This record gives sequence, C-alpha cells and structure tokens, in this order.
Amino acid sequence: MRFKQVLVAISGAMGHHRTIVEKGIMTELKISQRKVTKLAPGDNVAVALVDLPAGARVDLSGVPQDVITPVPAKHKFALNDLTKGSDVVMYGVVVGEVTAAIRKGERISTENLRHRSGPIQARCSGYTWHAPDVSRWRNTTFQGYRRSDGQIGTRNCWLVVPLVFCENKNLESLQRAFGYSLGDSQPEVYERHVADLAQLYRAGRLDEIQSYTFPDYGAPGHASKVFRNVDGVMFLTHTMGCGGTRDDARALCGIIAGYIHNPNVAGATILSLGCQNAQPNLLREEIQRRDLKFDKPLFIFDQQQSQLECQMLQGAIRETFRGLMEADKARRSSAPLSALTVGLKCGGSDGFSGISANPAIGHTSDLLCALGARTILSEFPELCGAEQNLVDRCVNFEIAEKFLHLMKAYNARAQAIGSGFDSNPSPGNIRDGLITDAMKSAGAARKGGTSPVTDVLDYPEYATKPGLNLLCTPGSDVEAVSAQVGSGANIVLFTTGLGTPAGNAIAPVLKIATNSELAARMSDIIDLDTGAIIRGEATIEEMGEKVLDLIVKTASGEVRAKAEDNRQEDFIPWKRGVSL
Repeated sequence: MRFKQVLVAISGAMGHHRTIVEKGIMTELKISQRKVTKLAPGDNVAVALVDLPAGARVDLSGVPQDVITPVPAKHKFALNDLTKGSDVVMYGVVVGEVTAAIRKGERISTENLRHRSGPIQARCSGYTWHAPDVSRWRNTTFQGYRRSDGQIGTRNCWLVVPLVFCENKNLESLQRAFGYSLGDSQPEVYERHVADLAQLYRAGRLDEIQSYTFPDYGAPGHASKVFRNVDGVMFLTHTMGCGGTRDDARALCGIIAGYIHNPNVAGATILSLGCQNAQPNLLREEIQRRDLKFDKPLFIFDQQQSQLECQMLQGAIRETFRGLMEADKARRSSAPLSALTVGLKCGGSDGFSGISANPAIGHTSDLLCALGARTILSEFPELCGAEQNLVDRCVNFEIAEKFLHLMKAYNARAQAIGSGFDSNPSPGNIRDGLITDAMKSAGAARKGGTSPVTDVLDYPEYATKPGLNLLCTPGSDVEAVSAQVGSGANIVLFTTGLGTPAGNAIAPVLKIATNSELAARMSDIIDLDTGAIIRGEATIEEMGEKVLDLIVKTASGEVRAKAEDNRQEDFIPWKRGVSL
C-alpha cells in the first residue's frame, strides 16, 4: 500500500525538531544533534541514530520516550509494548513478527523478532507520480561514445570472455599478454613487497622479515598507453558454460550477449572449447535477440578446431589487436542524459542504508526517469515485503503480474533447496541493525524512488524502456551488478553501510556511503558520503542531486570511480535458484 511517510527527527536537549511530509518517500531534515528517527506515522519502532544507553530519555515529536535497554546506533527500539505474535511496523510496512514480548523502550533484536511481511493485494490503478523538478538538468549533457544502434556508452572497452570455464587459463594468458604491453596495467605494489621479502630471505636476514615495514611506493608508473581512446581490454572469467542445465547455458550466453551489446563495449573476443553447452551459435542467437542489426567486431575462437593452443592464442591476439585499432578511433561527443541506463544497488547494508544513501539515490532515480533515462532496480530477495508499493506503481496489470510471478517463482526455488528470502540478511547486516529480510527490503526498495515501474525484466533480459525497470537478480553484490550491466547499465550506483570493494569491468560503479565514519575509514573505495543526511546537515533531495552531478562527470570520463582505479573488475553470472 502507498502511504505518506513522516520523518520525525529528534534533537538533543538544546536542539529542536521539525517534520516534513511528502507523498511516497520520506524527506530528510536539516536539524542538529539528532538522536533517533521514526520513519512513518504508523511505525511502532524508532531508529537510533547514535548509541543510546539504558535509561536514556529522548523526545519524539514532543513526547518523551525512555530507552530501557542499550540501543546501538542503527538499531531499533519499541515505541509501545509489543506482545508475542504481533507485527513490527517500520517504513509503514510489516517488517517482522514478535517472538517474545517486547517492552516499550526495549531494543529489537533477533532474540525477539523474526521475518514476516504483509499480504499483497491486487494492484491499485490510481497511482499518481509527482515527478521532481528537473529544469536544472534539461539541457545538461554528458560526453559519451555513440554506437551505431543508437546507444551511448560512458566507457569504450574491448571485452574478452570465455564461453566455458575450461578456457579461463587461455584467457588469463591473453590478459598477461595485453595488459602491461598496452599500458593498461602495472606491477602491483604488493608484488614489490613480496620481492623485498624474498631478497631478505636470500640474504639470510631472517630476523628482518618479522619487523619488515612495507614502504609506500606510491602508484607505479604505467607504460605508455598505446590506444588512448580505449578505456581498457577487459577479461572476464567465470565457472560456468558446461556441466549445468541447458537453461544455465542459455542464461550465460544471454548475459555475455548483454555485455557485448552494452554501449560501453566496442567489440569482443570470445574463447570457446568447442564441446560445451554454451555454444557459439547460442551466443549469436542471444545477440540477435538484443540487436538484429548487430555490427560490432566479434571474434570467436574454438580451441577444438585449432591444431595447437598456441595457434589459437596467436590468432586471438592478432584479431583482438586489429579490433582495438578500430575501437581507438572512437571519440566522445555530447549526449543527452536520457541516454543513461543506471543500475541501483546496495551491498554491505546497515541500519542507515534505508535512511540516507538508498533514498538519496532513489531521488536520483526519479530525476533520471523524469529526464527520460532508464534505471534498474534488482535484488528481488531484498524486495520481499515491499512488493505492494512496487505492484501499485507498475504502469499496467501485466507488468505487475510478471513481477509477482518472478518473485514467487524465485522464492520457491530458494525454498526447494532449504532456504528462502528470509535467509537473505547477512551476519554483517544483522549486526548493524537489519534484523529481518522484510526490514532490509523496506530500506533497500527506497533505491527505486517513487517513479512508475515501466518494465519488469527476467534475468538476463535487456532494458529497453525509459523509466524504472525491475530486474530479477539475487541480492548478492557481484551477481546483481553483473546482471544490471548485462541488462544495459552503463553506470551503477552502489550504496554501502559496511563497505564493499565490488566493481565491474565495463561500467563505472560509484560507491555511496550511508555514514561518514565508513566514508572516512574506507576512503579508498568510497566515492560519495551521504552521512550528512543522518546528521541533519543535508536533505535527501540535495544529496540525490549531488549524486546526479557525480554521474554526469563520471559518465563523461572526467571522474573515475574508485572501483575503476582499484581495478575491481568483477563478473559472476547468476546460476538461478542458488544465490540470494
């Protein structure tokens, strides 16, 4: 059900509070010394924004509330006595069932709460979206790479990928051959550290190994880059292609086809053993599904059709080099923001995710959708409990039915192997305040903002409709990001409260911290800090606009994501029904 959400911010004894009501999504406040927050009028729990000791008294919208047990920041406490079997409501939706009586002011934990979500009713046909004002960005452009099919990339990459895991070794040989020679890679600092230790060992200076202090070598210099307009030759390994079901093989070929079709890719080199389930003709079929007029350079090498392995690799090197010569001719040019396809992902989530970073990029998504761009919200196990709001926002009943069908089928597959969506929260999630899957989902769904759902995609379908798209994927970080990029995302927003280094080979992944402590502690992986929302120093709208400005700079190549600088080039295809 849709509801108006009220964010009630609690100040310290010398502070003040103010409430803002906005349809569909909470609006953050500028307020000092905030200690707790209540996220919707009907909630029976509040969230601690700072550590609260037992006996603390806080003021909730003019009503004093006593905290009777210690409540760490990010965790929740009851606003009234809750009996066993009753619902816990947060964000205005059911997020759990009480398993042991909870007193008013007592902390909510796994000791007294388990997963429960509310019932799903028929789609409401009266949803009205109040689109945000996007006049500031109407004439904004980014500098992108135009492809012949009309798509526009934020990067210009060459892709090298095997159709089966048997070819991973050959792919790694190509990676070593191309990387440093083209100036796309450099010796790791850690290799220098090991070399230093080996030198001490050879010299018999064993006592110095224990006390060895790793020197700061700085960033080693690159070799002179040969192809200056190519952002990289990207090598993807995986563990699939054979030994699974035929559906697994088609899904693998589908996501690889999606990567090749992605506008960030100029062309691809494919390695095949020859006898695997994921055959080259299956890959070509999947490419045709996405682009009937496909004309990018595509080189496929089959080892079992080659006399010697070295001959196949030599041919792959020669053809790939020729492809890179063509790719290097590409130049960036002005493109409208409607050409962007942005993935919306959270990982290493904490109790602040649904309060700061997630709603911030939700507002960014609304801005992009109002500008005619595409956004992709995935992680179906983390939409459990938030279905009704999404169903009501679907532009027609067919799309709503597809969403519910995919949700039910996915959960059924998980249950068939002894699991289920309720198993999704990780130990880190729970430790930092996300006690149940429904609680996690209620915050995770905020990444999708308030705009209408224009399409629902089954993995690994490609996004073609402007607006918010729902894509069936696991919550698992790399599998979900890999799927979003395979569905056309040319940039990804990734919120995190605990910190995760996950990235992608062909699309920039911008890491957005939910809290300033994380942003300071793991500054090497974080691109933007939304902790100012928690402190009451910025609104969700202000931060969402800041995120959009960062997207424009990143899409234009003016800014590189930290994950790109760290060479975090992850790729994991989803083997359906196994991962949450």
